[in-house]
Amino acid sequence: MENQSSISGFANKVIGSLPVVGLIARIFSDEGGVGSDIIDFAEFRRRVGKKCSINDSRAFYEFQTRRGRAGDPLYVLLCCWLAAVGAGLLKTEEILEGVARLRISNDIEFEEQNFIALMNEARERRAKLKAPPPAIPMEIRVEKALDATYVCCFGRDPIEEEDETLLVTMLSAVFPSVQQQEIQQMVKNKAVRVAEGGGDDYIPEGKPLSKEAVELQMKDLQFLRQNSET
Repeated sequence: MENQSSISGFANKVIGSLPVVGLIARIFSDEGGVGSDIIDFAEFRRRVGKKCSINDSRAFYEFQTRRGRAGDPLYVLLCCWLAAVGAGLLKTEEILEGVARLRISNDIEFEEQNFIALMNEARERRAKLKAPPPAIPMEIRVEKALDATYVCCFGRDPIEEEDETLLVTMLSAVFPSVQQQEIQQMVKNKAVRVAEGGGDDYIPEGKPLSKEAVELQMKDLQFLRQNSET
């Protein structure tokens, strides 16, 4: 059994392992709400990390042990970030296609930048129309996070009982304003749908980006890396 120092060290490594990439996102507040400040995925991870207990950190560690590379804590947190800041900006299919690609490519930095570009475009369209952001309940965001995590970390595999427990702990750590009992029911319902063969109706096959989109993203990443080295 892992001791507390090793679990804490693992959590710190997860929180600080990805460079600060990306300049816009909608803030996920300490209360689980959404405001107007600008943060990125790295800041989102830091905010979650500050709330994580030893038990929460252990859940992320054990989930990766069970799921392998596909269960990387960064993948889980990216799925939660997309639901927390992207709900109302990103279409469901955009989220699921992106995390499906991530499961295959293991290029989290690239996918993060692609999601940010999509969110930027959505914000610009909304600004031109002077349309207010939709009020999306936190419970819906949790469901979106769960769906994205399933596509990214499970593919089409069943959700076993131990997986259910870990998913509840991780989602509760990220979305503390939602009652854990409610999250438990969401996860249980998802596991039942998957077991009955109805949980993969909308799982994409990791649709690739267009050549133009890839070239644009690569230029952006190169620019960011150059800036980080100066």
